Amino acid sequence: KMYGSYYSPAQVSNIAKQMIPKVEAYHKRKLSDKVFCVYLDATYLPLRRETFEREAVYIAIGIKPNGHKEVIDYCIAPSENIEVWT
Repeated sequence: KMYGSYYSPAQVSNIAKQMIPKVEAYHKRKLSDKVFCVYLDATYLPLRRETFEREAVYIAIGIKPNGHKEVIDYCIAPSENIEVWT
């Protein structure tokens, strides 16, 4: 509704299923050859699974020599801890 369209729960589920191969391909893609700096951070977002729990979203952002930022990768985990960062 927020974007002027209404999607049923079944439609949202089907869209999410179609995105799974694209997300997997994103995680396996070849990375840029040159990155000047890498920022690592995590934030908690409410994610809908069985419940609406807040989970940690880890993100690695690389800055190229020309100043452009690129999301290198991301990971979702229930909490922030050293094992996930590793």
